[in-house]
Amino acid sequence: MGALNTFPLSLKVRGRSILIIGGGDEALNKARLAAKTSAEVVVVSPEPEADFSGLGVHVAARMVGACDFFNAAMVFVADHGVEGERAKKLARRAGVPLNVVDVPDQCDFYTPSIVERAPLTIAISSEGEAPVLARLVRARIEAMLSPGLGKIASLAGSLRKSVESLIQDGASRRRFYEALVTTPEIDRTGAEALLAAHADGGKGAGIVWLIGAGPGAEDLLTLRAQRLLQEADVIVHDQLVPTAVVEMGRRDAERISVGKAKGHHSFSQAQINTLLVRLGAEGKRVARLKSGDPMVFGRAGEEIAALRKAGIGYAIVPGVSAALAAAADTATPVTLRKVSSGVVFATAHGAEDGDLAHWAALAGAGITLALYMGKSIAGDVASRLVAHGIAGTMPVGIVVNAGRADRSLYAGTLDALARDAIAFSDGPAVILIGPAVAAGDWEQAVALAPQNMQVA
Repeated sequence: MGALNTFPLSLKVRGRSILIIGGGDEALNKARLAAKTSAEVVVVSPEPEADFSGLGVHVAARMVGACDFFNAAMVFVADHGVEGERAKKLARRAGVPLNVVDVPDQCDFYTPSIVERAPLTIAISSEGEAPVLARLVRARIEAMLSPGLGKIASLAGSLRKSVESLIQDGASRRRFYEALVTTPEIDRTGAEALLAAHADGGKGAGIVWLIGAGPGAEDLLTLRAQRLLQEADVIVHDQLVPTAVVEMGRRDAERISVGKAKGHHSFSQAQINTLLVRLGAEGKRVARLKSGDPMVFGRAGEEIAALRKAGIGYAIVPGVSAALAAAADTATPVTLRKVSSGVVFATAHGAEDGDLAHWAALAGAGITLALYMGKSIAGDVASRLVAHGIAGTMPVGIVVNAGRADRSLYAGTLDALARDAIAFSDGPAVILIGPAVAAGDWEQAVALAPQNMQVA
């Protein structure tokens, strides 16, 4: 690991000025950044060209003078002409830290990429070597941090004296602050109640987040899901959630697999409910990771009912459901003007004859069917749908492992699916049935039979 050539610090600017030399777009960019501080921002340029209105900065349309550097905390030179050269000499003479925009060798300091949740600030610097990389790192950190984190930081500061008087033990104080800053949308009243609970020796109230892990690709996880995984004390995950997604959680978080695969249940649903209630009652922050969306065939309703009955707090974090990932993988518009006015999510496994008759009527009217958990019985379901009146020429598309790099596609007609005993690849499947399926991109799909549907 190489030595740092800069020393990261936070410079006080309250009651001082930030001076910007130049009137173009480069100066405007620095003014936008400086305007986020409490400093007086002064832009000096003989001919300002950019629009600085609305930033609350003072624009002086003149040449820079030595008096401009009095009480300046720092200066940005965004003029690369004669005026900029003059400003650099004056800054050196006044001893004011200097940043010459886009000229790293002439800079006393570099402007980092900033994640701002005032009063919390995170700065990412590459010492001027790779500013694009610094911006990309900043984007990742932005995704992890709640927009309301600054308000919570201010709240923590305002409670410091009360915490010191009520909680004497250092470890107990740390647990309180961890609970405070990881409780979303907490207000003053809630923070004081949390403090009272910790002061009484309790661990504070637990919470269970029912999080949709999406179809399995890490980059399809929502920003909120990523953030909460980093806050969780315990991660309770299903068998279909890939290890890579589980590992996005906090390194020291406990991980509990409650996997359910076809024909093998390591935990019953009742046991899962009991586990979530127990962990919440212990004051734990629990990430209940479910494949896809927790509210779509995720049995979230049963877990929510158990948590409600026990008085345990919970929140739902939606995820990309497998059917929507399948539609995206194949550019299939499951609703299509003048073709399909809606889409139905249903589970084929255990479907009764009445269900199939209803689905057949909907598909016949143009509605797209998205059937989950039906790969092993796909042929039988297709035969029964034809028997209930769906045309055998109805387009069918099947996506196995939707949303993942190892996905597999199959396409054809309902008749072909009913007759063909194709060996599907391993993994969960979504079966799309309806006229709109033909509008998707199924060129890479394995044909269910020679009379494969025509791709639009």
